[in-house]
Amino acid sequence: MKKLLLGNEAVARGAWEAGVNVVSSYPGTPSTEITENIAKYDEVFCEWAPNEKVATEVAIGAAVAGARSMCCMKHVGVNVAADPLFTVAYTGVNGGFVLVVADDPGMHSSQNEQDSRFYALSAHVPMLEPSDAQECLDFTKKAFEISENFDTPVILRLTTRVAHARSLAELSERIAYEKKPYKKDTMKYVMMPGMAKKRHVFVDERTVKLKEFSEDASGGLNVVEYNDKKLGIITSGISYQYTKEVFPEASVLKLGMVYPLPDKLIQEFAQNVDELLVIEELEPFIENHVRQMGIKVEGKKYFTNQGELNTTIIRKAYKGEKLESATAAEAVETPARPPVLCPGCPHRGVFYVLSNMKVRVSGDIGCYTLGAMKPYEAVDTCVCMGASVSMAHGMDKADAQFGEKMPTVAVIGDSTFMHSGITGLIDIVYNKGTSTVIILDNSITGMTGHQQNPTTGRTIKMEEAPAVNLVKLAEAVGVKRVRVEDPFDMKKFKAAVKEEIEAQEPSVIIAQRPCALLKNVKYGAPVKIDTEKCKKCGACMKLGCPAIYNDNGVYKIDESICLGCKLCEQMCAFGAIGKEE
Repeated sequence: MKKLLLGNEAVARGAWEAGVNVVSSYPGTPSTEITENIAKYDEVFCEWAPNEKVATEVAIGAAVAGARSMCCMKHVGVNVAADPLFTVAYTGVNGGFVLVVADDPGMHSSQNEQDSRFYALSAHVPMLEPSDAQECLDFTKKAFEISENFDTPVILRLTTRVAHARSLAELSERIAYEKKPYKKDTMKYVMMPGMAKKRHVFVDERTVKLKEFSEDASGGLNVVEYNDKKLGIITSGISYQYTKEVFPEASVLKLGMVYPLPDKLIQEFAQNVDELLVIEELEPFIENHVRQMGIKVEGKKYFTNQGELNTTIIRKAYKGEKLESATAAEAVETPARPPVLCPGCPHRGVFYVLSNMKVRVSGDIGCYTLGAMKPYEAVDTCVCMGASVSMAHGMDKADAQFGEKMPTVAVIGDSTFMHSGITGLIDIVYNKGTSTVIILDNSITGMTGHQQNPTTGRTIKMEEAPAVNLVKLAEAVGVKRVRVEDPFDMKKFKAAVKEEIEAQEPSVIIAQRPCALLKNVKYGAPVKIDTEKCKKCGACMKLGCPAIYNDNGVYKIDESICLGCKLCEQMCAFGAIGKEE
């Protein structure tokens, strides 16, 4: 049976068909739907872990115990998971272990566009890269086989366009996977220096065997398609789809295994074509390898290493034509739509207050990163998940070295605090810092689409679970000043922030209001602006709420999207905003 699947859905289906037993992940676009779809299969234990490092370690533990396991994350998540990843490359596995990473060329929802292929190279871990849903399904199954046959973790790399594009895939039944027996083996699994040195030799020997495996074009991973031999193109992933559309007559070496690369196959292909071209997104990973082999090749001479490729970019760049900033379809004038916080968002009051207080705000990754945008312009920094807490501490300590004290707060979401904010808070307490941390507790992991986390009291399968008490947690790590505030009461919230930043000790403010988009959240009826009372001062517009707009000099509220949070009522000094009697 064939079914139209997202690339992410196909990976989930492939893992299920391969008999996967344990899946542990952390949500992150464009990878999130993989784990959400696996959670629908009752045969699989599935969880959201607090962060990618933990998810990887859970999956490693399951594999060592003899099960087939998988963890999924976006590209920046591999930075968090790198510590266990590099060492499990030495220990190897027992049951198959697959790490799925979704890169984000073009940064549709990311703070950088790093190329995860270099992790495979650096860790000496095989990497497969599918180009459509069928290959997502097939390569996932193949990855488990390679993992067990070569005693190695395997990385499956997707990019946004593969993860979120639909195509047909042939479905099969789930295999009856038998758990492999666990055997105690300290020389294999305990990586002290003496053991690790011997395992490094194993890794190098394994890489040679994997390279031989990658040379087999009949295996379905690396495929040669000979057509017109005037032009030969080496490519992989989504770039293969673009290549086939732009150069239908060209000969193509499609690499499904991007590490280790098949030198003999590349050499043979290069010798059979007149001109050799590499088409790949982001860095010249394949191109550099081919050059190091002493083969004449071009790639980034034509194609950018920034953002995504597409058929228009490839066609024009190769012909040397000027690239316009937009295609004809994109060039149609449309109203500007800058990203904004949703109507009723509990973060809005926080950033309005912080903006008006002129405090330095160390920001983090989440919906609340939008606090950097107009009209608030409140967020000063945003580096990675959890960095807001540690960076605020660094800022305060730097000021102290010069006898200064600039009011500074860190803002971080409840899920992100669980991910990597706790250790930063511990650092503040342990090293006698005085930073104020505002935890924006909206009762869900909002940015990636409402996933559960350790603070919500639900698992990925919506089963009841113990919920972390943020107040007790902050107190447990040594914070004495912990308070819960309502971000919709801006006057009281401002007073709380002022009080805590003046305190000469660590403090935590938990801004507690659920995400306005949660199904069970009801703030009441929409509010209206009484045009007779309105003085047209524009104070309500300073909130940046999408529901409030200026209609030819008359301020109005769009009742279809207003959620009745009443923040605008607090802005109006003339009592012109309220609910109808």
